[in-house]
Amino acid sequence: MARKPKLGLPLQTLRNAPDALEGRRLRGGVFEIDTGQIETAGRLDDRLQIEIESLKASISKNGQRVPVLARPLEGDRYSLIYGRRRLEACRELGIKVRAIVTEVEGDQALRDQLLENQERRDLSFIERALVAAALLDGDHLNETERTNKGVAEVLNLTEAGVSQLLSVVRTVGEDLVLSIGAAPGIGRPRWEELKKSLGTVESDRDQLATVANEAKASHPGGIDEKSDKAFLAVLSAAQKAVRPGPSADARVPAVLIRGVGSATITTGRRGKQLKIDLIAEETGFVSWLNGNAPQLITELHERWTRSED
Repeated sequence: MARKPKLGLPLQTLRNAPDALEGRRLRGGVFEIDTGQIETAGRLDDRLQIEIESLKASISKNGQRVPVLARPLEGDRYSLIYGRRRLEACRELGIKVRAIVTEVEGDQALRDQLLENQERRDLSFIERALVAAALLDGDHLNETERTNKGVAEVLNLTEAGVSQLLSVVRTVGEDLVLSIGAAPGIGRPRWEELKKSLGTVESDRDQLATVANEAKASHPGGIDEKSDKAFLAVLSAAQKAVRPGPSADARVPAVLIRGVGSATITTGRRGKQLKIDLIAEETGFVSWLNGNAPQLITELHERWTRSED
């Protein structure tokens, strides 16, 4: 008895999805559709670069074996649910795309998009973060569902996990994220490290984006490797901005305080910050000073106020 051919993950998802088993309305068979009739606006999985050269070569040689999935719009047009890489490959080859047309509702279409992405490859941390931000800020969900809880349900995450994703995107900035790319080799801890670095200094995001683009241009690897290198270059640049380190000429000399020790006194933040690095002769004095510093500072402030009168 001949074995049944495997459908492949995208088609298995289509056939086995709960709404398909309950009678998803498919418009019989596979259609050949002009790529210009299929819209991709608002898709969540296209916010980072997609690589299609190898797929183009495969379709050119063997044809498009797996159809895309689309739903009908008005005026003989369609909205893509999944299969963006296949659609783009056919578009660049100048051929029609083979498609299954379905009348699923918008929320199920969104979930199908996410399923396709996760089957194509595990989404990187920052890809998940961008999807979370798009769900919260866009019109993919109903207004009542546009909350951390609603996004968590779609992405199968906890609310705390969604908050963590959003925090990184908000601090790093979506434009800089897109300049870096998917960075599949960079996990949450490193992105949190970049967030922390950028959150402690006014960094020039445009300059960091230039750093990312230059890193990708100079690296000979594939798109994922270029993206990882871009992230590391941006992280390095951001950390240097946070901790520049004084040059030898800029170091402030220590002041000798008779009977106490020596101290280095520096000011910063436009005259609103004072830092005293004290090396005392007696450890007990350091302990006492630590416990009484607030009171002593208050007394000094009162003395300064009286002198200003």
